[in-house]
Amino acid sequence: MEFTLLFVKLFLFGIWLTAPILAFLALIILLLGQWVGQRESWSRFEALYWALVTATTVGYGDFRPLDRLSRILSILIAICGIIFTGIIVAVAITATTRAIETQHFPASVERILDEHEP
Repeated sequence: MEFTLLFVKLFLFGIWLTAPILAFLALIILLLGQWVGQRESWSRFEALYWALVTATTVGYGDFRPLDRLSRILSILIAICGIIFTGIIVAVAITATTRAIETQHFPASVERILDEHEP
């Protein structure tokens, strides 16, 4: 249980540090999705749904852009989504690595957390 709590603490700390980048990427995804939705005559919800499905690279195919510019924008949404996901995965891996390190070097992780306390 101690390992899990430390992982969660480190993960949330990493998300807090990267929150401005994540928020910026999310904003780009949402704005580009709305732009594509407007060009394709989709509702706002359909555009939001499509942008999130595209950003996560799930791609159900129930909505797809037909316009050339919309397709180019969908590529940008996918790239932003991959970067967004990559940052979250990197934070999770770092948190896991640091939590595991505490089993061998507990003082090093506590020092890192103490240095960055707001």
